[in-house]
Amino acid sequence: MFGTYFYHQRVRKAVAVFGSLFNNIYVLRKNSSGEVISQVKVPLSYAPKRNFIERIEQMNKGEDAERQIAIKLPRMSFEIVSMEYDLSRQLPKINSRPKQLTNGSSSVSDRTRLYTSVPYNINFQLNAYAKSQDDALQIVEQIIPFFNPQYTVSVKPLEDLTDIKDDVPIVLQGLNFQDDYEGPLEARRTIIYTLDFSMKISFYGPLSTGPIIRQVDGQIYQQGTGLSGDSDTLLETLRTTPNPLNVSPDSDFGFSYQYFDALDSV
Repeated sequence: MFGTYFYHQRVRKAVAVFGSLFNNIYVLRKNSSGEVISQVKVPLSYAPKRNFIERIEQMNKGEDAERQIAIKLPRMSFEIVSMEYDLSRQLPKINSRPKQLTNGSSSVSDRTRLYTSVPYNINFQLNAYAKSQDDALQIVEQIIPFFNPQYTVSVKPLEDLTDIKDDVPIVLQGLNFQDDYEGPLEARRTIIYTLDFSMKISFYGPLSTGPIIRQVDGQIYQQGTGLSGDSDTLLETLRTTPNPLNVSPDSDFGFSYQYFDALDSV
């Protein structure tokens, strides 16, 4: 129906940007005198929360499950939970961004046009899993201070137009946790902190390419009376061209004007 293939990888890039914010978090273990005895980098993966919960619960189900390698905690996972249109950020739909292209030489042959993007919010859920409350709080405290309530990153949304950059706010919407301390003493304890984020991104359509307009003809008519069926009469034509004609659109230039009356051939 639409007839033009394009793929800017906006969701794929959003996942990569979001994950890169939390891929360098550590948990320190100290002894009674306050000395650091170990340092653990918290693994991060893109996966649903239910996968980790089910895997952790399997460790308490029978002798066969005990022979499996348990999930190492602490660790984190994140996933996209929903996407929604953001009406508050919508710009006029006829707005566009022009960009010049060259034909392999210094002369400018074509110009691309990128129309207004469509604003969407991608809602992420980040989960932190830990065996102790101290490990979980170390992870959470390394995240929360950067969101008050948002953290903004600058990204290049289009590979073909690298000079275009978008400021992408990531908003911390809320935080909650669960602790299965009411289970049996022999069961493995798991503390889960869940942080909800909203990333404000924009989706772009295809790039339209066409020749640069270097001549505009404006025609002036005398309106007919309409009583006897008279039509409008052409009086003159005003032709506007850049001076010089082959100047680059991003350079300084003036305009030349030519007038043609109704008897002249334009």
